Amino acid sequence: MAEFTPRVFSGIQPSGGLTLGNYLGALKRFATMQDQGSWQTIFCMVDLHAITVWQDPATLARATRELCAGFIASGVDPEKSILFNQSQVVEHAQLAWIFNCVARMGWMQRMTQWKDKAGKNQQNASLGLFAYPALMAADILVYHATHVPVGEDQKQHLELTRDIAIKFNNDFGVDFFPETEPVIEGTATRVMSLRDGSKKMSKSDPSDQSRINLSDDADAIAQKLRKARTDPEPLPETVAGLEDRPEARNLVNIYAALADMTVAEVLAEHGGSQFSAFKPALADVAVDRLTPISTEMSRLMQDQAEIDRILARGAERAREIAAPILKKTYEIVGMVGA
Repeated sequence: MAEFTPRVFSGIQPSGGLTLGNYLGALKRFATMQDQGSWQTIFCMVDLHAITVWQDPATLARATRELCAGFIASGVDPEKSILFNQSQVVEHAQLAWIFNCVARMGWMQRMTQWKDKAGKNQQNASLGLFAYPALMAADILVYHATHVPVGEDQKQHLELTRDIAIKFNNDFGVDFFPETEPVIEGTATRVMSLRDGSKKMSKSDPSDQSRINLSDDADAIAQKLRKARTDPEPLPETVAGLEDRPEARNLVNIYAALADMTVAEVLAEHGGSQFSAFKPALADVAVDRLTPISTEMSRLMQDQAEIDRILARGAERAREIAAPILKKTYEIVGMVGA
């Protein structure tokens, strides 16, 4: 087996405002991974993925810059990590075409996100939406990334990335692309709606009360948590007691993730409490952790030229890794003059 440089890659779509789910499920973890271990960390605003459904150009540009501000405000250091937007590194799209020719139609048709997003209207969905997982594989493998922090909903796509890498290696008799490992960990990698504990917190939910936005001020955060849906029972004293209580489990998970505690530690402290007492404590933790992020995001967005400079520099650094890997890929495939 080939030896690969330990390298972390992950990306987020710039498709609207950031939520608590983005922070706990991704941004907070990215900042932690940046400062742990011996790996190189590469983080990307995947704007090519965003346009698999139509985007207003001005809105997309703003969302990309706002997402960059969110990365930095959450602790991702553009000097320690490589931070860029996908469209500035052409190797992503170029490798994606190779992978489009490696991946099989049946693989793509099995993707649950394709089924969910295209629904019954598959004939009118974009080809880009269908081929999305091949581009995601290229995003990862163009850096020979060995680890990818993902939520449970992206695990299937990462399995497909591994399938593409294995098939490419087998087709061409090489040991060139790594079988990337998913990193799925943390108390609240999947944050649920404040109005329905069975649904993921989403920026597309019609109700703003269902989510905490990273742009929310302290009053809005506290108010949304006070109004969050719960059940009438007090908090249990054991983790097992959260079974079949999705709203209670969600709020306890959020508290644990924001306070860097385990669920068991939260319940040891608050077990037996009514939600009328627990929600204010949760609001205090959330305001303390999230308000500095929203303040810093707002400050960064005042200087968009600086954000653009950070993204351009990150793209240069990314291409230094990606270009040689793409060149070697072309040589393996038989592209003349690669």
